[in-house]
Parts: sequence; C-alpha cells; structure tokens
Amino acid sequence: MSASTGKIEKREGQHALVLTRQLQAPIEDVWAAVAEPDRLARWIGSWEGDPTSGGVRFRMLFEGDSPVETVTIRVCEPPHRLHVTSPVGVEVWLLNLDLTHADGITTLTLTQLGVTVEQASDVGPGWDYYLDRLTDAETDADPAQRDFERDYYPATSAHYTAQFD
Repeated sequence: MSASTGKIEKREGQHALVLTRQLQAPIEDVWAAVAEPDRLARWIGSWEGDPTSGGVRFRMLFEGDSPVETVTIRVCEPPHRLHVTSPVGVEVWLLNLDLTHADGITTLTLTQLGVTVEQASDVGPGWDYYLDRLTDAETDADPAQRDFERDYYPATSAHYTAQFD
C-alpha cells in the first residue's frame, strides 16, 4: 500500500486538497513533465490544441476509455504556475499546479479547490496515484508498477475523509 500524502485545508471558506512532491530536478524539467504533451502522456494523459487560445482538449490515458474534455487554462506562467478548470463528468474541478525550486529540488504542489468529503475519498487517492506515476516517470522508474486498486483505492480513502471537520 502506498502512503497517503495529501492534506485537506480550508481556503477561502472551502476545502482544498493539497498534495506535494519533491523532485531532484531543475524546475524546467518538472514543468516540461506537466506541460508538454509527450511528457504528460507518460504518467496521466495527453492534450492537443493551442494553449495560447486559453484551452486545450485533454484525455486521461490510464482510466479506460476516458472522454476528451476541454480544459480551460486560467493561469500559465512557465515554469512556475499552471492553473486550470477541468470538467470531470458533471463536476468542474479547479486545479492549481505550482512549482518552486531551491537547492536542486523542485517542489510541485497540486491543489484542488472546492473538494467535498464525498469527492475526497476518490480524488485524494487518485492524485496520490498520478503524482507517484509522475515521480516514477521523472526518475526513470516504471509508472506501470503502480496499481490504483491494490495500493491506493480504497486503501487510502480514510486518510482523506478523516480530515474534514
């Protein structure tokens, strides 16, 4: 079983799921892993389109036959901030990805705003899974070694739901 790393915080009157990963890599490399289609496809999904238009078409690659969704880019400041709005079924997710770098370590912080207790039991383990896949892809480990159903869900769900007040 994988360790749960995320926490639930209160931000602007709502709950936010916050997860971090530290990678021993230049910030530009980590940015490429989350922003370039070929690098992104190694661990979560792919996108196509012109990001300067304010949106791209995104598809998850490791969840069966996932639909293509139009993701709106709210903030894009390479190599530090990528904030997007993503439709997921009938829900709308506000996702913020922030990168910092110090002493040879890039810290990636993923924040999902407006998370409910019902969502947290699935979404928390899901983001742990995908961020572990990112770490694997960037450290030349095999992301396919990760097993969501064996190691993440429902095994780590309680970690997230227990944090709601």
